[in-house]
Amino acid sequence: MRFLCDQMLGSLAKWLRILGHDAAYVREGEGDDDRLLERAADEERVLLTRDKELADRAAGAVLIEGTSLERQLRRVFDACDVEVSVDAMLSRCTVCNVPVVAVDKTEVRGDVPEHAYEMHERFWRCPSCGRVYWKGTHWDNMRGFIERFG
Repeated sequence: MRFLCDQMLGSLAKWLRILGHDAAYVREGEGDDDRLLERAADEERVLLTRDKELADRAAGAVLIEGTSLERQLRRVFDACDVEVSVDAMLSRCTVCNVPVVAVDKTEVRGDVPEHAYEMHERFWRCPSCGRVYWKGTHWDNMRGFIERFG
């Protein structure tokens, strides 16, 4: 499932990406409500918004109430029947929303902290922005957070 998060849902977009979902994010000033509706329709995305009037105008939009990330994720999971899969975690860039690709460890030397390079064997890189990912302690923290939804 593909999502479009409005400017009030940046953290939600990031976490949907962490979970492997295609979640585009519209920053402040990147378009008015009409443009968001048009983009959601053109790209076949479910619009996620905290704006009740905007949600009422978009077929299939999901109104996200509250600021608690856990509550926001639960709302998306329930409304869109989204599966939570730890296996899909970190398959997309959390910044660009582009699928990451596995790279040889030698390709990231100098791009990651030395301790991460020494302690890990598997790395992924975003082909768009070059950001490098690995399953460090942050992975365990994210996994623990997500397992609460299981």
